[in-house]
Amino acid sequence: MGGATLDALPGRLAACLQARDPAAKQACVHALYADWLAGRVDPAPDAPRAPIDQPGQPDKPERVPPHKVPRRRADTVAGRAALVHALAHIEFNAINLALDAAHRFAGMPVAFYGDWLKVADEEALHFDLLNAHLATLGHVYGDFPAHGGLWDMALKTAHDPLVRMALVPRVLEARGLDATPLIVDKLKAAHDTRMVEILAVIERDEIGHVAIGSRWFGWLCAQRGLDPEATFRQLLVDYDAPPLKPPFNLAARRQAGFSEPELDWLSGL
Repeated sequence: MGGATLDALPGRLAACLQARDPAAKQACVHALYADWLAGRVDPAPDAPRAPIDQPGQPDKPERVPPHKVPRRRADTVAGRAALVHALAHIEFNAINLALDAAHRFAGMPVAFYGDWLKVADEEALHFDLLNAHLATLGHVYGDFPAHGGLWDMALKTAHDPLVRMALVPRVLEARGLDATPLIVDKLKAAHDTRMVEILAVIERDEIGHVAIGSRWFGWLCAQRGLDPEATFRQLLVDYDAPPLKPPFNLAARRQAGFSEPELDWLSGL
């Protein structure tokens, strides 16, 4: 490239965050991560960036309160389509959450940005897998109403990367790990083997995503002289986090960086 100027990461992230069309957002993320791995992006960790409080999203799905989202039964095709759509919506939001972690928080080590670009790239792949399966059920993303609760947590945690690492990967994504075995059982009963395969890929990757959150949460606690376990429990209270409800997928949470004292505490809830 002979001395070509590298793209600065914040601008590339902003372009992906602002992309409204799901396919355009996926393409933007995959291209950015490929360029990052090839050394074609300047991390620019200290560059100023204007936070993007409302990322690009398509006109549909219609946004409704959580209690208005349709029931997602796996034992009918319509119910299964609603379930796959709900999971696709989670993954679409997860792309934006990962991009936002890399875009919003200046001054972190370069490895932090690489980690969250990897997460965004994998979330985009998950969305693609789910969207393709949704098509086999006669639907497209946007056909069912959905809620915006995941992005609400991005705004609640926008002021501090420590709070973000605690409450998005270690609460919201970890809840997904807890839910997966239950969903898999329902899909097996419905003989949807392709969806079971897709969820195996998603679970494997999401363990890695929660582990990334755990690692950076621990790093930030160490930087500030805080005890990670006590701090995590306090943040759950301070930010009115969604309640932690059993059954917990303790094996997956262990792989994802939850400590044995934390798992003991969860087991006692």
